Amino acid sequence: MPELIHARVEACYRQAEDFFKRRFPRPEVSFKLRGQKAGVAHLTENLLRFNPKLYTENREHFLLQTVAHEVAHLVAHQMFGGRIQPHGEEWQLIMRGVYELPPDRCHSYAVSRRKSTRYLYQCQCPNGEFPFSAQRHSLVRQGRRYFCRRCRATLVFSGEQRVE
Repeated sequence: MPELIHARVEACYRQAEDFFKRRFPRPEVSFKLRGQKAGVAHLTENLLRFNPKLYTENREHFLLQTVAHEVAHLVAHQMFGGRIQPHGEEWQLIMRGVYELPPDRCHSYAVSRRKSTRYLYQCQCPNGEFPFSAQRHSLVRQGRRYFCRRCRATLVFSGEQRVE
């Protein structure tokens, strides 16, 4: 997996160097990105981070668009300085002029949410059910108390949980 992304990063840099007639320092490339973001450019660290799951699920578009999108951020920062807008005209110039790609700000990859366990708490109200996250449930076990805003009763763990 990393080989194709590294090759695409290098190809994007060579295109930018041909276009601007100057050299650019190559970034460190990391594959430690999770969640909804496909890629992130860390401008001052000269670092690119990519989401391996979204790459695996969207290979062709990811290589073409997402990698160029993130490289364009670093190139724009190195060409025009740190006071430019992230998706401003300088970045758009690079996307259109250098890479001949649409300057899309966001990806449209389907992102599946991780399943999470909810711990069900109750109060005295009819239908008074409150699903707590694992973190909040842990706080209750450590002595934290939560109250219903309607009946003001302490919320009590029902012993039930569900996966969402």
